[in-house]
Amino acid sequence: MVEAFAVASGKGGTGKTTSTLALGMALAERYDVTVIDADTGMANLLFHAGLDDADVTLHDLLIEDRDVAVEDAVYDRFGMSVVPCGTSLAAFEEADPERLRDVVAELATDTDVLLLDSPAALGSKSAVLPIVLADRIVVVLQPTVPSLSDGLKVQEYAHSYGTETAGVVFNRVRPDEDVERIAEHAGRYFGGPLLASIPESDEVRAARRAGKPLLAHAPDGPAADAFHEAAAKLDVRDGDGDDIADRFRSAVIPDRI
Repeated sequence: MVEAFAVASGKGGTGKTTSTLALGMALAERYDVTVIDADTGMANLLFHAGLDDADVTLHDLLIEDRDVAVEDAVYDRFGMSVVPCGTSLAAFEEADPERLRDVVAELATDTDVLLLDSPAALGSKSAVLPIVLADRIVVVLQPTVPSLSDGLKVQEYAHSYGTETAGVVFNRVRPDEDVERIAEHAGRYFGGPLLASIPESDEVRAARRAGKPLLAHAPDGPAADAFHEAAAKLDVRDGDGDDIADRFRSAVIPDRI
């Protein structure tokens, strides 16, 4: 079985990478999980996962003349297989985003869950491709009307290419914010359920400084509990790895952005 999820948002700063790794660790208690940093222009998952010294990254796999295998960029971290992306501007400019299709196709044949940490904006092929390739998106929002609006734009784009919505995560929720009112709007307009509300937490910032995912740094805190709740509500569908790999390889790169 395998299903590919793009963890997406309509703007930066929502905690998308934190959410990707937290959901990955929670899901890894039941599934074989592979996390890919598909934000090739603004990658930071490697810092969250303690992989800032990784020798081979996704960038190497996306540059045509690099003699590396996909498995060379896969690292066993925190119970998951993690594919980090580098931060070099030169490597980003050399990378061919269309090669992501073959990379993800190869990874899809040997895992249960693929989580693609996606770029926040939709301004380029490299940004929209993870959303187009995924089976479903998990939309990460802050509990504000502008954030909701940004998330809806991402969902509209995803749905236009047949990618469904698995659910919504409200992240960095402060005690004074009216989550219930915003959640009502989310339930009305988004194609999936509210998976969880993640409280604003000093533990998240401390985990980032320590170079660890939240669930490794503070596994018993309220934020970690909320991510476990989100993962429990995320119903993973039983897809055929070979079929999904074929779909990835033949995916049409969108011309309109």
